[in-house]
Amino acid sequence: MAGPGGSRSVSGSLWRTVLMGAVGALMLFVGSLGVGWLASVSPLRQVPVIIAMRFTTTGAIVSILLLAVGGMLLVREWLRLGQKLSRWGPGSGRWVLIAIAAWSAPMLVTIPLFSRDVYSYIGQGRVMASGLNPYEHGVSTIDNFFQLGADQMWSESPPPYGPLFLWLEQLVVAVTGANPDAAVLWFRALCVLAVIACMWLIPRLARLHGINPARALWLSVANPLFLTNFIVSVHNDAIMMALALAGTYVAAVHRNWKGGLAGTALVTLSVAVKPITLVFLPFIGLLWAGKNASWTRRFVVWFLTLVCALALLGLMGLLNGFGFGWVAAMSTPGSVSIWYAPVGLLGGLASALAAAVGADAGQWRGTVHSIGQALAVPVILWLMFTGRDERIIRRLTWAFAAIVLFSPMIQAWYVVWLIPLFAVTGIRSDWQVDVLFFLTVFFMVYAVSDQLDVFPYLDLDLSSGRLIAAVVALSYGVYLWFLDPATGRRLRGRSEPPVRSAVI
Repeated sequence: MAGPGGSRSVSGSLWRTVLMGAVGALMLFVGSLGVGWLASVSPLRQVPVIIAMRFTTTGAIVSILLLAVGGMLLVREWLRLGQKLSRWGPGSGRWVLIAIAAWSAPMLVTIPLFSRDVYSYIGQGRVMASGLNPYEHGVSTIDNFFQLGADQMWSESPPPYGPLFLWLEQLVVAVTGANPDAAVLWFRALCVLAVIACMWLIPRLARLHGINPARALWLSVANPLFLTNFIVSVHNDAIMMALALAGTYVAAVHRNWKGGLAGTALVTLSVAVKPITLVFLPFIGLLWAGKNASWTRRFVVWFLTLVCALALLGLMGLLNGFGFGWVAAMSTPGSVSIWYAPVGLLGGLASALAAAVGADAGQWRGTVHSIGQALAVPVILWLMFTGRDERIIRRLTWAFAAIVLFSPMIQAWYVVWLIPLFAVTGIRSDWQVDVLFFLTVFFMVYAVSDQLDVFPYLDLDLSSGRLIAAVVALSYGVYLWFLDPATGRRLRGRSEPPVRSAVI
């Protein structure tokens, strides 16, 4: 046990890690002034410091460098925090909470980075406020939609969101008058509330599985991918996951009809934000059925779960007048692909092969994507019907992971969906943490170099800006993995916290 001097030394070291992570988050904030997503009509464009950062070549380059270095510095300090708290004893949870608070603070006022989806939320809210059906009318039907920041690529696409989030969009637009800057802050406030809910739920779900709650919180909420995607990028996935985790926790703690109904209702509300969490419902049914339930009881409970979910979704569809219009819109994200997703890569290869032989490249690519997505179904069914009772939530985690892995498009926030679930059911301090570290580095490198709002009339074009960000961030990532004296591959440590057997 360390003496007073040793305790002060450890405390000082932890404070340095927290402070340096906050510096990284502050660098993201300053960088966002120059290359973050800002609506064309925003009065912030008239602020002198933003003019200097956004409308000069030097300012844009400085912003890109701050973004790349700040994001990677945040990743490093997240890993260092876990190393310094490797024993996960009393007081470790306090340090994780301090780090989350310090790193999140600059993000609360950061101009949106890595995604401009929040501006589409504003556009969809305006469609709702106009009395139109957003599943039939894109945001381009509303005047001045592009000036309010929405991505033109999605101007005619139906929103892949359920009725609950459409109401939230309408509410924010009503409160802010569709002012883009105010609306961004309101949507961010909703996401922050969701993050706080996750901070409450994750330690409790971890305890149910005998997992150290502080470590689970570090792996998930303190993770830079979690904070940047749910706070900086203002993704509604934060609300979706908070509701899904809440429903899972209630169903796991109260394995009876009351807990089952409440869990089903909460997960259904999550579905009413983004329908992807429909995959939770069969596993909520297994928790509802109770331990060692017969197959007859399981099928009855699955039927009741489905009926309750459809009734609640049907009621919401009746109230907003759009019915189940979100079902058709679910195909919107699946219509695109990306090179690093396994199915997306295979689709690209199939497209190239088709072009070489004179066949329909689009048809071949679409067929591969459809087959890939269909492969998730038998995996989910296998996990529903096999496995131990105490591993139901772990089985749910892998079912959710199957949807992500077999998708032709894997965004950074898709990975963030999975991190809390894996964290609460167990991520070992060996190659498993290495995988999480690699994914965190990879998606941070990709994020800081992918979506940059570079003013088109500078000497620096968008491609050059992305190249600068990619080279800097990738170099930092390689340094972290191989060369950093503290985080290098051979020096990261392998101490594993005690893990008890699951209790659910």
